[in-house]
Formats: sequence, structure tokens, C-alpha cells
Amino acid sequence: MMFSLFLKSLLGAAAVLLISLVARTRYVYLAGLVPLFPTFALIAHVLVATERGPSALRETALFGLVSLLPYGLYLLTVFLMAEKARLPWVLGTATLVWVSAAGLLLWVWAAVRGTA
Repeated sequence: MMFSLFLKSLLGAAAVLLISLVARTRYVYLAGLVPLFPTFALIAHVLVATERGPSALRETALFGLVSLLPYGLYLLTVFLMAEKARLPWVLGTATLVWVSAAGLLLWVWAAVRGTA
């Protein structure tokens, strides 16, 4: 159990290190791709599939797909504000947009799935 937790933390640390290294190169756009590597999705999918089965894995994957909407709104907000405001405002506003969109998504998901 503890070794598994240690491996998960190493994956997260490796991702942060890679983002930091890539951000210093002329290929800065890759810093936007690295966090999208499905490190945590792989962990979640293994856990869901082994503990709850294929049906739960399908539901998890579907929710993962629709959860790209709040992330897309976050990125759109950053894109639109990047040259118009200071970094803390850009990231704060984008995060607020993500939280609002994620909350709405959870509410709609629960209502559609009948678990509200």
C-alpha cells in the first residue's frame, strides 16, 4: 500500500519536473501537453476497473470525456486574458471559471444520472 502511494507520488513529481524542463525550451507549447498525459487517469482507471468492474470503468471514461469541457473553458479564459491582465488575475479568473463549470457539470451529471 505504501509502495503504491510512493510510486504515484513519483509519477506526479516526474510530471512536474518534465513541465519545468520543457517550459525552459523553445518548445514551450509542450508544457501544455505534458499535464494532459493520463498519469492520474491511468491510476484511476486501474482502481475503478479492479474494484468496480468494466461498467464503472466505462462510466468513469465517459465522465472523463465530458470533464474536458471545464478544462477547455479554463484554457479559453487563459488564452483570452493572457495579454490583458496580470498573471494572478488570469489564473485566478480561469480557475474560477473551471470551478464554476465543474460544479455545473457535476450538477447536470447527477441530475441526468438520477443521483441528485
